Amino acid sequence: MLQSIRDGSRSWGAKIIIGVMVAAMALFGVESLFGLFGSDPEEVARVNGEPIVRQEVELEVQRAMRSGQVPPEQERALRNEMLDQLITQRLLTQYAEEGGLYVSEDQLDQLIVSLTEFQDQEGVFSSELFRNRLASAGYTPLSFREELRTDVKRRQLQQGLAFSDFTLPTEQQRLAELQRQQRSFRYAILTADATGNIDVSQAELERYYEENAERFERPEQVRLRYVVVDREEMAEDVEVEEAELREAWRDRHRDADRDVAHIMITYGDERTREQAQARAEEALAALESGESFAETAARYSDDTASAEDSGDLGEISRGFFGEAFDEAAFSLEEGEISSAVEMDNAFHIINVQEIDRPAFEEQRERLRQDVAMREVEDEFNQRVQQLIDESFAADDLQSVADDIGLTLKESDWLAKGEGEGVLSEPGVMEAAFSEEVLEEGYNSEVIELDNDRRLVLRVAEHRDATVLPLEEVRDQVEAAVRARKQQEALVEEAKTLLSDPDSEAIDWQEADSVSRESDTTLPRMIVQAAFRMPHPEEDESTYRYVELPQGVALIALDEVNEGQVDEQTERFVAQLAEQLRAQSVIQGLIDHLRGEAEIERR
Repeated sequence: MLQSIRDGSRSWGAKIIIGVMVAAMALFGVESLFGLFGSDPEEVARVNGEPIVRQEVELEVQRAMRSGQVPPEQERALRNEMLDQLITQRLLTQYAEEGGLYVSEDQLDQLIVSLTEFQDQEGVFSSELFRNRLASAGYTPLSFREELRTDVKRRQLQQGLAFSDFTLPTEQQRLAELQRQQRSFRYAILTADATGNIDVSQAELERYYEENAERFERPEQVRLRYVVVDREEMAEDVEVEEAELREAWRDRHRDADRDVAHIMITYGDERTREQAQARAEEALAALESGESFAETAARYSDDTASAEDSGDLGEISRGFFGEAFDEAAFSLEEGEISSAVEMDNAFHIINVQEIDRPAFEEQRERLRQDVAMREVEDEFNQRVQQLIDESFAADDLQSVADDIGLTLKESDWLAKGEGEGVLSEPGVMEAAFSEEVLEEGYNSEVIELDNDRRLVLRVAEHRDATVLPLEEVRDQVEAAVRARKQQEALVEEAKTLLSDPDSEAIDWQEADSVSRESDTTLPRMIVQAAFRMPHPEEDESTYRYVELPQGVALIALDEVNEGQVDEQTERFVAQLAEQLRAQSVIQGLIDHLRGEAEIERR
């Protein structure tokens, strides 16, 4: 549960907001940010009347992919999970705002100036860097502040809930005692082999079938025909030249942070602009003649601090030194040297020493896919438009598939929520069971699964919900009755054996000094049952049986020991208990909000 809450709680700081900005820019361009925080007709869900748009889901998917923790082949499967997390976040935001949580302008100011993303090399907030970074990501200072305000409110809510619950010292002490406790016991497992053959009568079948009719109900189902226009599939057949891959790699990392060195030649007090320019040309000539950058910097640079370190300025990001400097530094490859760049009463000669980017070979396959995807974009858009035009008026899907060059696919019988693959994507099964498609027999509208796939479906067959006849489910019913009777027989056998626990008929196995979290091969249910049993009297044992998924276990608890005190483990357990209690409070609120909310998935 800790991990699910942690995954669902993205409201833990403005760095996450900046990550969303970067992902939005990479995926959709500057204008996407304004669309994201404004109105967008492509709704995938509504939460108490507030929309969640498809673009928000795509941003979350791409952020998860870029983290490196999700394999590329699972990208499409992520969308339902990401939508669910966005719904949770929207509910928490609404609850925080309804509760009157407040963030002052001073609080926002303090948070913004403390973010390293907006600080210069001396660690001081730079208003110019702040404006440049927001502008490059499509934010205005006002829109960024509003998003940050919402983020902080959610954080206040979750922290307030977490701190409202606590564990008493006596509870912590008791928890530590239970954690280090060890138990020695014996056990024996009875399996179905011990019961012999089990006969099942027709009357038993009929009685079980009648008592459990809901288990044999077949829900309303449809069998679907559908076509998909998939840009990734189209791109698989595209041949990409090596030069294109290299260029794509350079473009992708054109704005990557980089280690740079410079030679700075100033003018104004000691020399004129013309003299500085001439001196810069001399330095360039020295470099062209083979002199090292470090030697040239030591001879010519007026930036004495960096000149002593080969001209090194360290790692920089775009925006650190102004537009002219960026234009030169971010147009160079590793090892390249710029011409003289004029800015701030000085000429700069810039050397890019290293670029912080993954190796080309590491990204070759992804680059090939991206280049190929761009090359088929026009064809993809044409196919999608053709799909829109033809599927609207067609009385079937086979003719549409033939005209566009698509494969008509067919599903097995499916109930609501049972789709697999593309049929499990948001909105697909809802379309299949819509009035227009199910009752009126039309093709669905073109469903946008994501940026690269479009789907149209049609109901091939439909059948209503019904309880399946006994003869059709006889094997299932018989198996269930036989399993129940076998388990009942095992329980009776266990009771009989425990009436004489010293009997040689019981093949006891020893389990000595087992703790609650022991790394043991014992079935977990047996260990848990042993720790639920009452302490035995001295030189005595307590007995019980426990039903397993397949069989019954006899347990004889012989001894309970306090175990050894381990302060480090006990501190960890106490901290974990606090975290679990806090997380359970937060999860309880989320469950309540979901139960009370009006959530519509499109």
